[in-house]
Amino acid sequence: MPTSDTVAVAVAQFAPTGDARANLEQIESLTALAADRGARVVVFPEYSSAFIDPFDETLVTLAQNLDGPFTAALTALAARRGVHLVAGLLERGADGRRVRNTTVAVDAGGPVAAYRKLHLYDAFGQRESDWVEPGGIGEPETFAIDGLRFGLQTCYDLRFPEVTRRIVDAGADVVLVPAEWVRGPLKEHHWRTLLLARAIENTVYLAGADHPPPLGVGNSMIVDPQGVVTAALATATDVAVAHLDPGVLRSVRQANPVLAQRRFRVVPRE
Repeated sequence: MPTSDTVAVAVAQFAPTGDARANLEQIESLTALAADRGARVVVFPEYSSAFIDPFDETLVTLAQNLDGPFTAALTALAARRGVHLVAGLLERGADGRRVRNTTVAVDAGGPVAAYRKLHLYDAFGQRESDWVEPGGIGEPETFAIDGLRFGLQTCYDLRFPEVTRRIVDAGADVVLVPAEWVRGPLKEHHWRTLLLARAIENTVYLAGADHPPPLGVGNSMIVDPQGVVTAALATATDVAVAHLDPGVLRSVRQANPVLAQRRFRVVPRE
């Protein structure tokens, strides 16, 4: 049963297209639905601002600056609804040929954190790096709401446990994961297993928001620090809301002090 000490978080599942205006209309509709259900944070998928399949040269024309119209629209929506919004942004790259795969978090005052995908999806027959430049390795950016600290990572990064561990080392209690988890054999199983594993091994909440089929696997979900799925979607365009409790984090970490007991730290690879 939710209490005044909990923070309600929603994962919002939809399929972005190359039509930026239509994407924002979907985001506004799903934000309203989540806010009406009490959500304080709403997490949208990777590439929420614009997405095409397959990638081609038009990708660059759909990219925006971090402080461009998509982020401005998110900020205005966050102000109207009194929430934090987290969404994937197709950001302009440095070389004019490729783009950046960025996740931006905003509140009513503008961006509070941003994350550029570190590990590009050059796997399972895909070559994201042909079109996207990887993010630089810096200190994780986080933001806090009522006793919980939130961090960001993106999709394929989930397969690299050190990414989540660095975010947790920066103080995160909740890791938000916008994704476009491409469908394929066992891919739904991988998505669910990795979200649960990252939550259990770090004793944190995980919230993953994916594209629905036919391109994504759907199954957006929120996982608690013991690896229990507390809210989830199947394949529909919709939102799922869970109440995250700082008290649960404290009790889990007291019973299972793996973060305090570990004997290794994560060091960036050159």
